[in-house]
Amino acid sequence: MATVEEKKEIIKNAIRGIPDFPHKGILFWDVTTIMLNHKAFQYTIDLFAEEYKDQKIDVIAGFEARGLIFGAPLALALGAAFVPLRKPGKLPGEKISEEYKTEYSTDKIEMHVGAIQPGQRVVLVDDLIATGGTLAAGINLVKKAGGEVVEAACVIELPFLKGRDKIAGTKLFVLVEKEGL
Repeated sequence: MATVEEKKEIIKNAIRGIPDFPHKGILFWDVTTIMLNHKAFQYTIDLFAEEYKDQKIDVIAGFEARGLIFGAPLALALGAAFVPLRKPGKLPGEKISEEYKTEYSTDKIEMHVGAIQPGQRVVLVDDLIATGGTLAAGINLVKKAGGEVVEAACVIELPFLKGRDKIAGTKLFVLVEKEGL
C-alpha cells in the first residue's frame, strides 16, 4: 500500500509540462496525462475523497473542463451531488454567471439556477490554481446561490503566481506544487 507521499509523487510524475502553450513563454501543466495512468488517476480521487469524507459535503462543483474530470468521480466517492461550472453557452437552462480574469484572458463561468441550494456545503474542484481568478469566480458563484464554500481542491498549485491571495478566506487543498510559467 502506497503512502500519501508516494501517491502524490506518482501523481506529480504523471503530469506533463508543455512549453509555449497556450502562449509563448508559458509552461502548461497538462493533467490529462494523469488519466493515462490508472494509479495516478485513482490516487488523485482517493486523496481528494480522504480529505473530505468526514466533512458532510453536499455538493462538488467542478470547473470546465478539467475540474469536471476530477469533480464528478469525487462526488460519486463522497455520495454528493455534482454541479458543473461551465463556460458561456454550454448550459441549456436558466443560469447565473460570474466573470473573472485568468493568466491569459477574461472569461465567465455559469451554473444552473437551483443547482446549489442555500446552506449546502460545497467543495470547488479544478485541475490547477494559478492566479486564483477562476476559483474566486467559483466562490462568488456559490455564494450567489446561497451555498457555503467549505474548501477549494486542486491537483496542482503554482505558488509563485500567488493565487491563494485572491481566494483569501477560503481553504485550499492541493496535491502537487509545480513551478515555472
